[in-house]
This record gives sequence, C-alpha cells and structure tokens, in this order.
Amino acid sequence: MKKITHAVIPVAGFGTRMLPLSKSVPKELLPLGNRPAIHYVVEEAIAAGIKHIVLVGHAQKSAIENYFDINAELDNQLRAKDKDALADSLNWLPDDVTVSMIRQGKPLGLGHAVLAARPIIGEHDFAVLLPDVVLDPFTGDMTADNLAFMIDAFAKDSHSQILVYKVADEDVHKYGIAQLNETYSNAGDINDKAEVNASFKVAGFVEKPSLADAPSRLAVVGRYVFSNQIFDYLVNTKASVGGEIQLTDAIDALISEYGVNVTTMRGDSYDAGDMRSYMQAFIYFAQQQLAEDE
Repeated sequence: MKKITHAVIPVAGFGTRMLPLSKSVPKELLPLGNRPAIHYVVEEAIAAGIKHIVLVGHAQKSAIENYFDINAELDNQLRAKDKDALADSLNWLPDDVTVSMIRQGKPLGLGHAVLAARPIIGEHDFAVLLPDVVLDPFTGDMTADNLAFMIDAFAKDSHSQILVYKVADEDVHKYGIAQLNETYSNAGDINDKAEVNASFKVAGFVEKPSLADAPSRLAVVGRYVFSNQIFDYLVNTKASVGGEIQLTDAIDALISEYGVNVTTMRGDSYDAGDMRSYMQAFIYFAQQQLAEDE
C-alpha cells in the first residue's frame, strides 16, 4: 500500500478556553516558546512524510494560512538588509510540501470538519492532526515515532490508527477512553508502555466515563490515520444533539466493518487549547529553546 502523504488539520474552533489570548489571534498561532503552536504540528506531519496539508477553517482563521505562505514584501526587505538567514527561516516549508485551506462553512463538529476536506483529499487515505495537541518535539524521533509509526502501521495492514496515552485516574472522565479488543482487555501492562509505540486492536471508545466504568486508562490524544472510507461513514453519520457530526460515530462504524487499531504514544503531549496546560507548555518549550542557545 502507498504511504500516506495527505493530512487534515481542523482549525475552525474559536478557542474560548484560551480567552482573552485568542480574542484577536487564532489560538493555533499563540506561541509556544519562539514559534506558534501550529508550527510544531505541521513540522511533525512533515517529519512523518506528509506532503499535502489541508487546513479546515473559516474567514477569521486566514492568518494561519498566511503564516505558511511567503510574504514577498517582507522577504525582499529582509534580504535588502542582508538578513538572508532570517528570511530563509521564515520560508521553512520544503518545496515539495503544500499547505492549503478550505472553509468548513457551518461549525458542525469535528466529523463535519474532517468531511469538509474531502474535495482536496479526494481518494487518498490521510492523517488528522488536532492542532490543540502538541507532541513534545524535543524528545524522541518524529520521523519514526507516533504519527510516523501510525502511518507505517497503516501501510502494513490497512487498519486505521488512533493515538492514545495513559492518563491519571482523576483525568479519565475528561477523555474518550479506548476499549481494547478482548485479546488485550486484561493486559494491564499496555497502559504503561510509554517508551515505545505499540499497536493494538480496539473494540470501541467510551466517551468521558467515570473511573469505575472506564474500560482502560488509554485516552485519545488527537492523532488519527484513516482509510478514505471514513468519508463515506461521515456522510452517513446522523447529526447528534446540537446538529454536530461526531467523528467518534464514524469511527465506531469503521471499527465494526474494517477494524481499527490504537497506537500507544511515545513521549509527552501538551494541550495548547487549555490555558493552564498552555502556560506549562510555553515554559517548557522556552526552557528547551533557551538551553539550545547557550
């Protein structure tokens, strides 16, 4: 099977958890250290072999697309002042990588946002990266771990992949929790595999369960690798309360017919869409970058 080279990044959310910072600046462009949060997400995708990135947004998010474009006037001014290195650092996308944006139209949920990318994705299988979730770029190997591992696993068995990680007992109720296939349902050691990626069949997901009802402590991280068939399931997914099309409903249908695997995450991740987690991440990223400059 051909390796996945397309990815969808939904950026249509208004970032209310990040107010007032996100009032006039898209939350995806808020800095983590010396770069916007979405910069690291796109770098991760490129390291994993992605060549075509589709941003799904709306009119107020055009600044994100602009960030990945070349500002010719600024480029010329910098080079006229002999600041070629700085100019080059702003135009960092490889020549064989494209970033485009498509409008979601109506805010009808994550499933609807993914479906909105179909005109550009076409018949290709693809990855989905949620921009609120930033994986630690300072540890591990983005060319082999996590998303890259999931893409390679998909190429071997054609099973869609969902990244998960172990959460603390007190945080289980905040996430979608994986219910593993019966073969692995009593394998408690799966929860503790943080140093290597591992892939397991999943039977389904329980949305924000109590600790007593949770089938595991493996929470969805925000990285997916899908076969193109997910689009057909999204088209046929009925809107939930509030009129939203839920990605999880389409995933459940995909599990029942084709099978889906979860991949345990290697390393750490940060929720850049939550104020407390964002501030902790900013400090960590800044410390790492300052240490590199010493």
